[in-house]
Amino acid sequence: MEAKLTLKLNSNSIQRAKEYVSKKKTSLSSIVENFFDSLTINNESEKFSYSPLVNELSGIIHLDENYDYKSDYASYLDKKYE
Repeated sequence: MEAKLTLKLNSNSIQRAKEYVSKKKTSLSSIVENFFDSLTINNESEKFSYSPLVNELSGIIHLDENYDYKSDYASYLDKKYE
């Protein structure tokens, strides 16, 4: 059964979402429904799946195996708040 839902969102977010669904040839309703399903499905036999955007972005950055991100971030903060 389908039901209507009214959401109050930032107008910039709405505009970006409309542009996104237009490019992906889908609907806002479909995107929101899929998001809610991914949050609420609690079936151990189903694996959690990330959104297509997260899947596209994963693996873009390649860091050395010994990269110390905590030290790098601390150094960044030190410089920022000198």
